[in-house]
Parts: sequence; structure tokens; C-alpha cells
Amino acid sequence: MTLDPDACYRALAAHDARFDGRFFVGVRSTGVYCRPVCTVRPPRRENCGFYPSAAAAEAAGFRPCLRCRPELAPGFAAVDASARIAQAAIGLIESGYLEERGVEDLAARVGVSARHLRRVFETELGVSPVAYAQTQRLLLAKRLLTDTALPVTDVAFAAGFASVRRMNALFRTRYRMPPSRLRERRVGDAAGTLAFALAFRPPYAWESMLDYLAPRAIHGIESVEGGRYRRTLAIAHRGAVHAGWIEASIAPRKPLLRVDVSASLSRVVPQVLARVRHAFDLRADVDAVAQALGPLAEGVPGLRIPGGFDGFELAVRAVVGQQVSVAAARTILGRIAERFGTPLPDGPEALRFAFPPAGAVAALPPSALAATGLLPARARSVVALAAAVAGGLDLSPAAPPAPTLARLAAIPGVGAWTVQYVALRALGLPDAFPHTDLGLMKALGESRPASVLARAEAWRPWRGYAAFHLWRRLARTTS
Repeated sequence: MTLDPDACYRALAAHDARFDGRFFVGVRSTGVYCRPVCTVRPPRRENCGFYPSAAAAEAAGFRPCLRCRPELAPGFAAVDASARIAQAAIGLIESGYLEERGVEDLAARVGVSARHLRRVFETELGVSPVAYAQTQRLLLAKRLLTDTALPVTDVAFAAGFASVRRMNALFRTRYRMPPSRLRERRVGDAAGTLAFALAFRPPYAWESMLDYLAPRAIHGIESVEGGRYRRTLAIAHRGAVHAGWIEASIAPRKPLLRVDVSASLSRVVPQVLARVRHAFDLRADVDAVAQALGPLAEGVPGLRIPGGFDGFELAVRAVVGQQVSVAAARTILGRIAERFGTPLPDGPEALRFAFPPAGAVAALPPSALAATGLLPARARSVVALAAAVAGGLDLSPAAPPAPTLARLAAIPGVGAWTVQYVALRALGLPDAFPHTDLGLMKALGESRPASVLARAEAWRPWRGYAAFHLWRRLARTTS
């Protein structure tokens, strides 16, 4: 990534939130690196160096600012091929993928060679994948020490360190302080929960996000109430399944998503936060989207794409929702959750199950799913989908798009609409566009999918955002 130092300094001097996470500034006079939104008085221009990532700033010898906290900065949106590869690998690294695997495994997972992955990281982020991973471990440990009451041992393992000793040594070497100094500054969290704040670039149309999620909330798994979204999660990690719940809401005066996480998920905090960032589209480049969509986006600035917390669950939603109403699909999905989901006895009221994993659904006879109200053909499709996912089909944002979508399309009962819908919400492809959707045809006044596709050319590479704007406009005119 090539940075223009003069443009970066202007953004720093203006504390411009649009550039938060796009670059970091290392201040030579203090040895500290900051976000461009840091509230301290801007340093002199000659004392500043600009870096494309926190890891690059740390590789240059700077330590993180304790005021603006670089670990809170939002990520970047992936559009071109290199950025997409980097973003997929970043998501895996942030989820702890390199804790027990090497760069070769990481590269294979995102569909490129290890050499190409290293080249992409050096170009986009200014460091190697291993250096980036080490910085992320340190920054996550810093966040957990500052924001939670987790014991230091739990912090070390949750952040991906092999031992407390290793974490302590790296803190002293890299940050020139012991971890205990951060624990003294701890903000604190509510009993039984871990509290986090995730930054995004404003604006954020939170009410529109909840308007989309609320009618689709699966009974027993999700709830939307009082401006808050809550749901259950079950995450497999190192041979164990960790189940719990999260709650998300928007901070009233700052561009932050507040996230409460149940203590039962403390060992998988990186995976939880990665899923939250994807599900609420916190990396969205809202200015670029608005510029590309023009008048279509003017009515709802900051509209995001609702992602999925689990690729398999999202794909099941898509198959179940084929040619039935939102309310009917929600009823069927609630029955599936209640009959086959994992009970969550200690969850809040209305959050009683985790969605059944692919392996459990793959073992069901189609007739068991048909008993929930699914048509027999749809039930067979869900079982086939579950078998594919249990057999290795990756439906996460890290999946290489072309082979993944081709394999998905080969499953009986999965058509073009379902493939694009999964690409948009599960894989997080911002240019995915379900042009065969009847609602999009109606919103655009077209009668043929080809005409819809032609109209959408003007919105590349953000056609997915255009789809959600059109669906929202249609919902308002028909309600």
C-alpha cells in the first residue's frame, strides 16, 4: 500500500475518522504510534512516519498509544484481488489460525501460494504474515488486560500465546512495559460478561440494520429489542466447543459498536470478535459505497450488509427462505433450532439454543427436517448442504470465492439466487448481486434478470450494497 505522507498528515491534523484504520502514524519524538483520530495534539510533521498497519508501525520500533489504542481501529474493506486475499488471511489470523499452523497452511486456506501471500502482505500491510500475527496477539492481549477482568493466564491463552512467560517477555521487549501496567488501567466489565468496543467509520445506519435482522431473528437463537441485538454462538476450538451469547449495540456518541460477550466464550474471544466484525460489516468503506451508488444511497447513509455469524447457518437460512415468506422461513428455522440445536441452559431469556452444526444436520434423515415444515426437496437440499460443509466446504469470509461458489452451486436445490445470497452475506463479497431476485426486479421496474444485471453495472464494485438499498426501498413502499 502506497501512502501519501502529506495527505496522511492532513487527515491526522483533522482527526478525520474516514481514515481510521487506513494508516497509523509513528511519532519519532515519543516512540509511540497512533490512529489518525487520536485526540492528542498532532505532532510536528517532521516527527511523523506513516504505516499501512499497526504491525508495520511496531516493526519500525514504535509502541502503541495508550490513549487512542490502535487495537480498536477498524479494518479495511476488500475490493480488489490482493486486498481480498489479505482480508481473508487477516480474518483467519485474527481468529487464531496461526496458533497451531504455518503460513503454508494459511495460504492454502485462502487459495494462493505461500510466496504470493507473503508478497500480498508486504504490499498491503508492510509486514509478513507471521509479524502481523504476532502484533495481533499482542494487541489482543493488551485489549483483554485493559478491558476485562480475565486472569492473566486466561488472557495469554485467549490471545494465542503458548505461555504467560512468552507474553510477558514480548510485552517488555515490544512495549517496554509489563502487562501489569495495563491491568492497573483496566476499565472493568459487568459480572459474568466481557465488554468490548469495536470501531467503525461513520456513519452507521444501525436502525436499518436492526430493521433487517428483527423480522428474521430465529426464535431461541436471536432477539432484537431496545436497539440491541442478541444471539447465541457455539464455536469449536482446539477440540472443544465453546457456547455462549453476545449482545451488540451502538455507542451513543462515538463510532463504536459495544459488544458484551458471555464469560463462557472467553477462550474464543478472537473468533467471536472476528464474527461480530463480519456480521455487522464494521470494515465497510461507506464513503466509497456512497460515491458509487449515488442517489440510491442518499436516503440511508451508512447502510451496511448484514453478514452471517456462521456460514452454514446463513446458507440454511437461504435454502429455507427460497420461495417462502420471511415469517414462514423464520418459523421453520425456529423449529430446526429447537429440535436439533444445542441447548444453552445458562443463556439470557429467549436465548436457549445454538444453531445445530453441519455434522449434526448431515446425520439427520430428510424426513426429520421435513417435519419442521420444509418441503421434502428443500429438506434434501439442507441435508446435502450440511454434508458438504461437514466434508470441508468453507462458507466463511476466508474462503476462496470462485471454487467455493462453484462447489456450492453443485449442491442439488441450490440455484443462482442462493449462491449470490450466500456470497453476499456469508463470504462477505461486496459485489455479489442476486440479480434473479423478484424483489430486485420489482424495485427496479424490470421483468428480466438480464436487465437487472445490466442496470447494476453502474454500481460496481459495491452491487451488494445496492441490493440492500433496493430491498429496503421496496420494503418501505410495500409496508
